[in-house]
Amino acid sequence: MKPGKTGIIRILHATRYSIKGLKAAWLFEAAFRQEVLLFILLVPILVLAPLALAERLLMFLSLSGLLITELLNSAVEAVVDRIGADFHELSARAKDIASAAVFLAIIQFIIVWAALLCQL
Repeated sequence: MKPGKTGIIRILHATRYSIKGLKAAWLFEAAFRQEVLLFILLVPILVLAPLALAERLLMFLSLSGLLITELLNSAVEAVVDRIGADFHELSARAKDIASAAVFLAIIQFIIVWAALLCQL
């Protein structure tokens, strides 16, 4: 293990870096902003819809999973873009695979929400 901060100090620093990452995603990633706005619009449905706790949690997890996947996609894109603008097959593959992960998260979100809301 490399030397460095430990305990609560490490947790505080990690939290600061995480907040910095969320701010960067908000500032530089339009897709992330759109998905956060979708999140804000849909959370009231979770609160108001007559659903069981497990159903609410499943809907919340599919929605937050989309945000998490978008953050990871943005991180992959940033690293690949940092390496260089020249086309490379592996760079394109990394970006395409990360994009595919977002696509699957969107499909999962739609299926979960449609299935649970259609039963109402």
